[in-house]
Amino acid sequence: MVKISRRDFNLAVLGTLASGSVLAQKKYGPGASDTEILLGQTQPYSGPASAYGTIGRAESAYFDMINAQGGVNGRKVRLISLDDGYAPPRTVEQIRRLVESDEVMAIFGLLGTPGNSAVARYLNSKKVPQLLISSGASKWLDTKAYPMTMTALPTYDTEAAIFTKYILAQKPDAKIGVLYQNDDLGRDYLQGVHRALGDARAKHLTQELSYEVTDPTVDTQVVQLRHSGIDALIVASVPKFAAQAIRRVAESNWKPMLFLTSTANSVGTVIQPAGPQNAVGALSAAYMKDPNDPGWADDEGMQRWRKFMDEWYPKGDKADVYNVTGYYIASFMHRLLQECGDDLTRENLMRVAESISDWQFDTLVPGIRISTSPTDHGTVEELRLMRFDGERWVLFGELMSA
Repeated sequence: MVKISRRDFNLAVLGTLASGSVLAQKKYGPGASDTEILLGQTQPYSGPASAYGTIGRAESAYFDMINAQGGVNGRKVRLISLDDGYAPPRTVEQIRRLVESDEVMAIFGLLGTPGNSAVARYLNSKKVPQLLISSGASKWLDTKAYPMTMTALPTYDTEAAIFTKYILAQKPDAKIGVLYQNDDLGRDYLQGVHRALGDARAKHLTQELSYEVTDPTVDTQVVQLRHSGIDALIVASVPKFAAQAIRRVAESNWKPMLFLTSTANSVGTVIQPAGPQNAVGALSAAYMKDPNDPGWADDEGMQRWRKFMDEWYPKGDKADVYNVTGYYIASFMHRLLQECGDDLTRENLMRVAESISDWQFDTLVPGIRISTSPTDHGTVEELRLMRFDGERWVLFGELMSA
């Protein structure tokens, strides 16, 4: 039998206690402390995509609500949300400030494919999480190139492929046209159409026309598409140009199957400016519950959203689906921070983000569940189609994937 002296025994006990103490210690990285978690983002509060600015306002209001309830695990969340005017050089300037001067824990909810593209390599090289961004570019699924980046949205090419599958099911001889923004957003939609058509691309894809986000209108492109004999038109754009396209199509007395992307189908910021009468019959896809749909009147999740809007963002438009989007993205970030517990390091935040299993959120269409892994940063991967009836979007069919 090995004898242990009292001195050695006491040292062993102290060592065990010390080890336990180390395990119980809180861990903090940049932007986190006993009292605060600091997040940063940019939004287009001005410029050609300013309709999306309400997403950032809703996200800020959400964390005001959470802070009033005691914060996340006893810590207040401070979100620094800066205007970048949807101009990538401004995005770069603001993001560098947030990382290097403010020392935020993570960039969260940064809006726009051009802006996210301008800062993605910088953030990944700095190992700063770029989480739940408002961009559906398919490149964010490349976890080798962008290990610190994760979108909160379905990818653009997934949505475009779903639209194309539906068109061919309804019109096997359809002639398809695509009006797309000349950036990652538009090119991803075009890629999704190409992928869904496969070898039949030459038969069905009649014309594809681009525009620049700096263009004043897309009237010329719509006229060209009309004269191409197209009977199904996919508009891959931001809200301003989607509204223009709807109105111009109607003024031309042209009646193609008209598809609007989920980035530009808001009743408040797209349909109303275009004229609801001009959008009757338009098609789109939903992953978010439509605040204008009376079918969600008694839905518990939407009731919580309406209460949030009344109490924390009363100036926000409850007819605007982008305010539903902001609530969803902020609640997603809230849950990630909760799951981090007292290990508030950038590394642990990414570990949590890459180990999601069947998460659901108040404002997502029922049936949509989110799961991730270190090699799969896709979040929303199913959609339901919907049709505008003159007043609201009406869901139909089952969930579809690409």
